[in-house]
Amino acid sequence: VFQTYYEETLLPDSSPSDIAWIGSVQYALVYLPGLVMGRLFDLGYFKIPYFAASCVFVTCNFIIAECTEYWQFFLVQGLGVGICGGMLFGPMLGVVFHWFNKQKGLTLGVVAMSASVGATVFPIVAQNLIPQVGFKWTMRIFRFMVLVLLGVANLATDRRLPPTDVKGGLFNWAAFKNPAYTVYCIFGVMVFLGFYTVLTYMPIYAIHAGVSDDVALYLVAIVNGSSGCGRLIGGLLGDRFGALNTITPFIALVGIVMFVWPFVRNEGLLIAIVVIYGFSCGVYMSIQLAPVRAMGGIGDIGRRTGMFMTLTAFGISAGPPISGAINSATGGFEDVGWYAGECFSGPLVLCSCSWFFGGGDGVGVVLS
Repeated sequence: VFQTYYEETLLPDSSPSDIAWIGSVQYALVYLPGLVMGRLFDLGYFKIPYFAASCVFVTCNFIIAECTEYWQFFLVQGLGVGICGGMLFGPMLGVVFHWFNKQKGLTLGVVAMSASVGATVFPIVAQNLIPQVGFKWTMRIFRFMVLVLLGVANLATDRRLPPTDVKGGLFNWAAFKNPAYTVYCIFGVMVFLGFYTVLTYMPIYAIHAGVSDDVALYLVAIVNGSSGCGRLIGGLLGDRFGALNTITPFIALVGIVMFVWPFVRNEGLLIAIVVIYGFSCGVYMSIQLAPVRAMGGIGDIGRRTGMFMTLTAFGISAGPPISGAINSATGGFEDVGWYAGECFSGPLVLCSCSWFFGGGDGVGVVLS
C-alpha cells in the first residue's frame, strides 16, 4: 500500500527502486538487530530493551505523518520503524522458545499468524482511511493502535528460564561447525532475495495490467490473509512431518509463482496467484526458525536465532531494490519474475543439503 501511494502521490519524482528501499530496509532491520537482541536475551535482558523499543516505535509512527521528503521517509519509516521492529520481534521469539517445548511448530505458527493478522488489517485500514481523513491522520490513528497493542505486549510477556552466558561472544562462530546450520543460513539469505518481490510490486503490476485500483491495493491484504492461514497450518504440518520436510515443497511452490505472476493479466487469476503465494510464504515464515532451534542447545537459542536473522537481513534489504532496478531497466515485470524465481531455485538444493548434513542421529533433530 505504501509503495503504491508513495509512487503515485507523495513521492512521484522518486523511482520505484528508490521507494522500495524504504520498505526493504524496514523488512531487513526487523531481522538485522536479531544478533544483538538475541545475545541480550540469553544474558537476561528483555523488559527494558523491549519497553524502550516500544516507545520509539510509537514515536516513529507519529513522525511519519509529518514527513514530506524521500530522505525523511527513509530515516523514519525505513530505519526507525525497522530497527525498533527488530528489537521487538527477535526477543519475542526467544520468549516463545522459553515457554513452549512441545508442539513448537504450532506455537510458532500461532505467533506468525498474529503478525499476518496485523499485516492484513493495517493495509485495509490505510486503504479506507487515507481517502477519508488523509495520510497524516491515518498515521496518527496507526500510532494509537500500536500504542495499545504494545502496551499489552509489555505487560503480558517475560522470560521463563534463568539467564545463560554461553561462551563465544556476540557472534558464535562455533555454530557454523554444524554444516546443517551453515547451509540453512545460506538458504535463508537466498530465499529472502526474492521473497518480498510479489508483496512489494504486485499492486503496481496489477494496476498496469488493467485491474482496478481498489482491487489492486487489496491484493496486499489478500496476501497477508492467506499468509495467516499458511502460518497456522504450516505450524501443524511442521510438528507432524518435520520443519524442513514441510518447508521444501512450499518453497518450490513460491518459486513457481514467482515465474508465473508477471504473465497473468486476468483479475481472477491474479487473486488466485496471490492466495497461493501468501499461503506458501506463510508456511515458510511460521516454521523457518524451527530448524535453527534444533541445531544447538536452548542456552544459546537467542544468539543462534539472532545470527540467522541478521544474515538473512542482507537478502531482505537487497531483494526489492534489485527487483525495482530490473523493472526500471526493462520497463516490465517479466524479468523481475525470472529473477525472483531463480532466487528460489538454489535454496531448494540447499534445503536438501541441510537435511543431508543432519545425517545419522541428527536427522530427526534437524527435521523437527
